[in-house]
Amino acid sequence: MLKKDQIGVATGLAWTAVGGDVLFVEALRVKGKGNLVLTGQLGEVMRESAQAAFSYAKARAKELEIDAEDFNNYDLHIHIPEGAIPKDGPSAGITLATALVSSLSQRAVRKDVAMTGEITLRGNVLAVGGVKEKVLAARRARVNKIILPSVNRRDLDEVPKELFKDIKFIFVDNVRQVFREALKDRKMPLSSTGPRPARLPQAASSRRNF
Repeated sequence: MLKKDQIGVATGLAWTAVGGDVLFVEALRVKGKGNLVLTGQLGEVMRESAQAAFSYAKARAKELEIDAEDFNNYDLHIHIPEGAIPKDGPSAGITLATALVSSLSQRAVRKDVAMTGEITLRGNVLAVGGVKEKVLAARRARVNKIILPSVNRRDLDEVPKELFKDIKFIFVDNVRQVFREALKDRKMPLSSTGPRPARLPQAASSRRNF
């Protein structure tokens, strides 16, 4: 599990031939002209998921607290490190979308949340496979909240019941629900022109406070 909440880093869950594993997706906005740059272990399906997430964010910029001008002034670089699972498939869509929106909106991703699910252009979350293996991987990584597609609820029947006391499962139908669970509120800077807090009267004292 990540050591702290970070902007632009989301934790996903992947299935492999030898079980489940944790997948970290990084997103970074850099000065540019609105291009989407994809590097690392992304197969064709994952690249399409990233493009769908990018288009969704552009269409819902105001709702997602993203400055629409950022799509003209910045490129977005998405990267899956070399240590990630060398696999392609429809399971990282919401993870890609979360890292992407986190970077563009400058809202940190909660470090204790992992997720799996595919995303459509309209933001719907689709079913995935390998739920049991992915939950076990999350347990090994000490994740205590997992976001799953609602249609995968029935797959928890295959998950050992002792895991339920340590992990909270969140079932979603739309990526907006993912963002509510995974992204922290943006910390707004104190305005120099805004109202100042009232000063409390000081008690009379001969002591100085330094």
